[in-house]
Amino acid sequence: MLIVVRHGRTEANRAGELLGRRDPSLDETGIAQAAAAAAALPVGCRVISSPLARCRETAAVIDPDHDVDERLIELNYGDLEGTPVADVPRATWDAWRADNAWKPPAGESHDELAARVWSLLDELAAPAATSDIVLVSHVSPIKAAMAWALGVPISISWRSFVAQASILRIATGGPTPSLRSFNETAHVSHLD
Repeated sequence: MLIVVRHGRTEANRAGELLGRRDPSLDETGIAQAAAAAAALPVGCRVISSPLARCRETAAVIDPDHDVDERLIELNYGDLEGTPVADVPRATWDAWRADNAWKPPAGESHDELAARVWSLLDELAAPAATSDIVLVSHVSPIKAAMAWALGVPISISWRSFVAQASILRIATGGPTPSLRSFNETAHVSHLD
């Protein structure tokens, strides 16, 4: 099983900012969310994290000796990095939603993000069929993992929400991946 976990909360998340490649640590709530997510996961599995601090801190609670893979890093928001979501112009959102190849200036497109995330998932599908593998990542790569599991375009990401410290599960033992759960949050509901 591939088990994909979103990192716990940071101050930038709490403030509602686009948070891509900036590297803040977890805030107090995020630390508690990471612990709750770890308690909801199987013990002793391989853990792979995005290289950013918020994911590495979450992954360290699950397994201090986790691996890191650059392909799990968040979407590069380029010039939009740090912009409050509410301040992104409507025309920008419309352009972004209309074209998977669109990217913010100095940023990354959803097509580029999907290519790197899907390559990792393709590599891990066979080993995850016999041993659980936990991936600790961010909103956009998690949405890309969901699209991969469903065999649909990355544009589906605009129609989903990924909560902090949520869990997604993908079975890989059959002829195609099978989405088993998305956005599990019961383990962190007491922290709201």
